[in-house]
Amino acid sequence: MQIILLERIEKLGSIGDVVTVKDGYARNFLLPNKKALRANEANRKVFESRRAQIEADNAARREEAKLESGNVEGKEVVLIRASSNSGQLYGSVSVRDIVDALVEQGAKVTKAMVVLERPIKAIGISTVKVSLHPEVSVTVKVNVARSPDEAALQSQGVDVIDAMFDADEGGFTEAYDPNAEPGEIPADLLEDTAEAEA
Repeated sequence: MQIILLERIEKLGSIGDVVTVKDGYARNFLLPNKKALRANEANRKVFESRRAQIEADNAARREEAKLESGNVEGKEVVLIRASSNSGQLYGSVSVRDIVDALVEQGAKVTKAMVVLERPIKAIGISTVKVSLHPEVSVTVKVNVARSPDEAALQSQGVDVIDAMFDADEGGFTEAYDPNAEPGEIPADLLEDTAEAEA
C-alpha cells in the first residue's frame, strides 16, 4: 500500500514522502495513529494544503522534546531483581519497569518512547534508547543488580559476577608433597598430632 507520511518514521522516510509499506503495517499502525494518509489524489491535495501547518506542528513537538531530553539524557535507573549465581534473572526487565523508574525520577516518558531491542535477562548495566520524538533520541543506563550495594559497585565499573567467582577461588589450599605415597599422612601433621597427644 502506498502512503504519505505525516511525520518522520525511522527506516521509512520523512514528512511528505510517499512510500510503499505492507498493508497490515499501514492499516494497523500508521493510519490509526495518524502517522500517514493513503496515497490517493484527494489525500495528496489535502496534504499539500496543510503541509506548512504539519511541518510547524512537527517543529514545535521537536523543540519540546529537545527541552525534555535534558531531563532524561544520561539518567541511570537502578532496578533490584533476584537472580541465580551466574547472573541470570528470574524473569526479565521490561519496558514498563524502565518507564516506571524514569517517571519516579521526574522524567516524562511513555512506554512507546522506550526502545528495548530485547528484554534484559541478566545482571549488569545496559544502555537503552529513549525516543522522545522521531528526530530526538537520548540514552539512559539501566543498572540491574541483586542489591543496592551491587548496583553501586556496577556503577563504578566492577563486574560483580566475576568478582564473586574471584573471591571464591582464594580459599583453602592444601600443601602438596610430590614424594608422598597416596593416602600417606604428611610428616609435619604427624608431629603436630604427637605433640597434641603428649
